[in-house]
Amino acid sequence: MLRIRLGLLALIFSCSVFAQVSDVLKGSVNAKEKDGIVELVGANVYWLNTQNGTITQADGSFSLPYVNGKGQLVISYIGYISDTVDVVSRDYVEVILQPDQELDEIQVSGRKAGTHISRIDPMSTVKVTGEELCKAACCNLSESFETNASVDVAYSDAATGAKQIQLLGLSGNYVQMMTENIPNFRGLATPYGLTYIPGPWMDGIQISKGTSSVINGYEALTGQINVEYKKPVNAEKFYLNLFGTDMGRAEVNTHGSIHINDKLKTAVLAHYSKDMISNDLNDDGFRDEPLLNQVNVMNRWEYNNKKGWVTQLGFKYIGEERLGGQMDFDDDVPSADLYGINIDTKRLEGFFKSGYVFDDDFTSLAIVANASKHDQNSFYGLKTYDAAQTSLYFNLIFQSYLGNENNKFSTGMSYQMDDFDEDLLIDFQHPELMTNYSRRESVPGLYFQYTYVLPEKFTLIAGVRSDFHNLYGTLFTPRLHLKYNITPNTILRASAGKGFRSPNVLAENSYLLASSRDIYITDDIEMEEAWNYGANVTQYIPVNGKELTINMEYYRTDFINQLVADADISARSISFYNLDGDSYANNFQVEAKYELLKGLDVVGAFRYNDVKTTYHGQLMKRPLISDYKGLVTLSYATPLKKWQFDYTLQMNGGGRVPSTQENSIGNQRPDSFDSYQIMNAQVTKFFRKWNVYVGAENLANFTQANPIIAGDNPFGNEFDSSLTWGPVLGRRIYFGMRFFIDRDE
Repeated sequence: MLRIRLGLLALIFSCSVFAQVSDVLKGSVNAKEKDGIVELVGANVYWLNTQNGTITQADGSFSLPYVNGKGQLVISYIGYISDTVDVVSRDYVEVILQPDQELDEIQVSGRKAGTHISRIDPMSTVKVTGEELCKAACCNLSESFETNASVDVAYSDAATGAKQIQLLGLSGNYVQMMTENIPNFRGLATPYGLTYIPGPWMDGIQISKGTSSVINGYEALTGQINVEYKKPVNAEKFYLNLFGTDMGRAEVNTHGSIHINDKLKTAVLAHYSKDMISNDLNDDGFRDEPLLNQVNVMNRWEYNNKKGWVTQLGFKYIGEERLGGQMDFDDDVPSADLYGINIDTKRLEGFFKSGYVFDDDFTSLAIVANASKHDQNSFYGLKTYDAAQTSLYFNLIFQSYLGNENNKFSTGMSYQMDDFDEDLLIDFQHPELMTNYSRRESVPGLYFQYTYVLPEKFTLIAGVRSDFHNLYGTLFTPRLHLKYNITPNTILRASAGKGFRSPNVLAENSYLLASSRDIYITDDIEMEEAWNYGANVTQYIPVNGKELTINMEYYRTDFINQLVADADISARSISFYNLDGDSYANNFQVEAKYELLKGLDVVGAFRYNDVKTTYHGQLMKRPLISDYKGLVTLSYATPLKKWQFDYTLQMNGGGRVPSTQENSIGNQRPDSFDSYQIMNAQVTKFFRKWNVYVGAENLANFTQANPIIAGDNPFGNEFDSSLTWGPVLGRRIYFGMRFFIDRDE
């Protein structure tokens, strides 16, 4: 068997001998405005009479395969005159588009693309731009996916405010969360990490489904979500966002960048948010959402010597306190009289990235490092949970080509360390019951990834890595990605690979402590391991001079081993144990996008989830997950973009709820939940240097009925806030203002 595996690997990598030369054309697309030259994000760039092209990135840059010989490049952007450029070499191309109208007092600007699937990326990646993030409240990362068909964000429980992502029908534990391609928000940061990234800080989000590149590690069983912060090179000189809601939440976000000289730049980003009103709209005696007080500050630096060497470094501090529980509780120490929740978090992060690009533009060497210290002191009624986590990450990456530029490779070594120190006390009145969960995970790893490109037709990425876990032994991770242009308008992608994940039971599920359920954890927890494979077809169809985009995809995740969280054995407990049987997730999705009228973008999508796991010997639906999701988004910008109107309709299917028949009659809940709909809307008025917006989330005011079980007796044995499948907050009206001073070119 070993010989067969080695032979297959040798076959994959030996195909580099047969490659041919391919060049890459790089350039940028800008626009002429009254105040100077501005970068265009999401401009279309493609070769004339083909569908081989791309879309410009956040800084207006683009790269795409170069067509040997003379060719014509077409550049288009809504609101600007399209341009066609003759290209006779692969020298850097800089294009400046002209507005299609010139008025004295009104600035004409194009509309940035909200989301798009790259035509040239071999992996199935959805790119969410800053324009899309402004279509909703987007106070933080947890609220950034309201207009996205692929990602769901739901409350983990009805008491702590913890939220989790769902991708391909599985919880966010199986999604690799990254910030600027650095693995982040692991362990203790999992329940609340989605609130640690303010919306105005984000330059964009990339959502990759299925197994990802081996360069970033052995995780990502179902996909990756990578957040790009605003960078000193292209961030606004000054930006201010003020935000408030009718429920008493207020936020201030501000950032600015300074170009010290043409090589050294810095940026400072700051955030403060506070909930000032306790709400109990369902009259269960508990706060519908904890009072949150957060301070978040980042400073980052960038040095570029203009000769191929770029270095970035930065620091980030987060201080957050959550106060929840019964309405009359207002203290920072636990009480035996009133049920209170207090979660006090301090987190410090630092990162360093440095890279050098050699003269051939295809060979580079980079170092990426990240360190974080996360401290959490918390209590949930009588239970106290104090924990600390120190994490270190290092990645050395070398990229070049084999023989010619059609055969590229990336190789290197990585190191990940997580040190946990957790103290759990089930009753603060009995300190002798304290249990300590301490451990250190140390994982050095090696990897190699090969990319073969047949220009305009076929791309193959084959990667393998070996990691040496001090607790779980050697982890072997193979992954394969394929992209094939069936026609210029039809693109097929496929992927297959393995992923691993080290389960951190208490750190990742601390919200379950807001319950009277006893927690049982088996002694021999194993590494989670799964295969993921899938395919998608993207079809571009010209309709009335515009482009209809249809994307269809199917993914399956098969678990070899999984940490099972079993709430079905008893309504009074939750048990964590290793999988004994089958566990899988099938996910089918179709999505269509079209500009129905000038300025009116329409997106429609439908996703079906088939997710089952073996619980105590019986294969059952995974609980609290909707069977399907439908999405319709409408976004209309008036001519000259004076106003913008955004509307989102989410249609969520029903699902299973763990049995509560063991409880007394008044505390029993149905074993399933019905389908429900959520509507959001926003109106934005644009001015030259600022804009104002007002919106509403959950317009129909739908909430899950009685999400907290036995809230009238929280110290009894039936109290439970963990069976949450729908919204716990009703209609929320919000309003805000954005003011910005863009950087001059």
